Amino acid sequence: MKQRKEKWDVKWVVGLILLVSLVLTACGNGNSASNSKGSNSSNSNTSETKVETPSSASPSETRDITIRIGYQKYGTINILKADGSLDKRLADERNIKIEWTEFPGGPQLLEALNVGSIDIGHTGEAPPIFAQAAGAPLVYLAHEPASPKSEGIIVPKDSPIQSVADLKGKTIVLNKGSNVHYLLVKQLEKHGVSYKDVTVKYLPPADGRAAFEKGSADAWVIWDPFLAAAETATGGRVLADGEGVVSNHEFYLATREFAEKYPDLVNILLEEADKIDAWSKEHPQELAEKLSPQLGIDVESLVLAAERRNYGVQSIDAELIKAQQAIADTFLDLELIPKKLDINDAILK
Repeated sequence: MKQRKEKWDVKWVVGLILLVSLVLTACGNGNSASNSKGSNSSNSNTSETKVETPSSASPSETRDITIRIGYQKYGTINILKADGSLDKRLADERNIKIEWTEFPGGPQLLEALNVGSIDIGHTGEAPPIFAQAAGAPLVYLAHEPASPKSEGIIVPKDSPIQSVADLKGKTIVLNKGSNVHYLLVKQLEKHGVSYKDVTVKYLPPADGRAAFEKGSADAWVIWDPFLAAAETATGGRVLADGEGVVSNHEFYLATREFAEKYPDLVNILLEEADKIDAWSKEHPQELAEKLSPQLGIDVESLVLAAERRNYGVQSIDAELIKAQQAIADTFLDLELIPKKLDINDAILK
């Protein structure tokens, strides 16, 4: 009996071991399947990267947020800020706040957009070219009509320089990458002067004005209202403006993420811009008086600037894209940007 009992114990132990082994094997197979699935998924992601694009937010999702808008010392967005109409509409309809940030020029504004400090802004034609070349995730939203007389090359009132051709060998100051950069290039080209035959120093508007007044520059290439203020305060002469040479458009720009996620807010911005444009066109004096305290520029200069600017929000079309492409190609030829650009890459589809 004792021998039989020992045999029975051995059989029982062996059976128990086999049972446990089966259970562990089943668990292992479940884990292996899961791991295999995860591995395949990982391999799939490696071989084919899916680019996620932000989906449009519903109206309910565009409440209680803050929009960060960059502006300069002139332009329709600047007028919107002074008027307060956009702030009021967004606050009343969506409980949305606007965080306004001022920049000395378009290049500085788009640098902020590039690093994610603002969502929307406005600049002239040239800054988006430099920003796109630097990899900024910008898109064009709309533009204002051409205002070629709103920028120019100004010289001191007693300067012996009488034409753009006389700028050969001279020192010129301007804000690098701004609209006036392109104006200088095209005016020199028109008058047979090589860009390499002038000395260009890059200064933001405030420093450019100081250099101009001190006589440390022979000419200053600048836009309104700084151009108008220099004319009225110093008696400086506009040697040439953009008439017949450049268009000088003002663009509305945004990060691609913002434009694709909040198209309804973009539409509201453009609607309010068009409304304030219509009013501004008919009321240059009142506009100047509204802007003067905010800008710290006298009313007389602002009236001068307002009367030579054109107004009205317009959509981005094929002709406009072609014009921007020509500017980009010009800057590439002058080695002012490092690579060839396709403007269509910055257009909302």
